[in-house]
Amino acid sequence: MTVALEETRFHQLADETIETLSDVIDDVLGDDLDVDLQSGILTIELDSGEQFIINKHGPNRQVWLSSPVSGASHYDFDEDNETWTSTRGSTTLHDQLSADLAVKTGNKLDLG
Repeated sequence: MTVALEETRFHQLADETIETLSDVIDDVLGDDLDVDLQSGILTIELDSGEQFIINKHGPNRQVWLSSPVSGASHYDFDEDNETWTSTRGSTTLHDQLSADLAVKTGNKLDLG
């Protein structure tokens, strides 16, 4: 069973992760996508109007991803590996988002 992060640490880790994802995606794909980070919610909009949304969910201490490729997924922070890992398996947030963006853009990003 996963032990919930302490609230302050959760917010620090989640904010840092979302901000880093925003920066990397905007730097690499910003000419092809609309990358917008507002109030801790990262929205990545494709030319087609499809959106990826990444945000933190405080009550569950999770980061949530909504993807036009893989649907909705939730991630707990894995202290041992220092990664956000899916509640449904071993996929990390970074790997899932990278794979889904590659499907939609043709560009495989190394998100970390």
